[in-house]
Amino acid sequence: MNQTSTNPNFFEQVYQVTKLIPQGRVTSYGAIARYLGSAQSSRMVGWALNSTKNKPSWVPAHRVVNRNGLLTGKVHFPGGNTMQELLESEGIAIENNCVKDFEKIFWDPQLELQP
Repeated sequence: MNQTSTNPNFFEQVYQVTKLIPQGRVTSYGAIARYLGSAQSSRMVGWALNSTKNKPSWVPAHRVVNRNGLLTGKVHFPGGNTMQELLESEGIAIENNCVKDFEKIFWDPQLELQP
């Protein structure tokens, strides 16, 4: 896609990529940032996903974890275990706040969204 984080539509681009993550798969903040051509903007991806609660359409932000599979964004979901519960409802196993078999179910937009 080759967009930059200074693009005013960066958050919207994050939402569009996140909506493409298949159920039962996860990706990382950094993978989305790299796909959007702004590899140093993984934190901004997190900010974008944190603001999805204000979006009228649903964005599956629970499918985005850190580069090690940790549920670092779970504090931004209502309740203590909402992120984990959403992932588990899709068949993703979580142990100690970390996605089990992370490498196996990892969805890389650079590989999956080839033109």
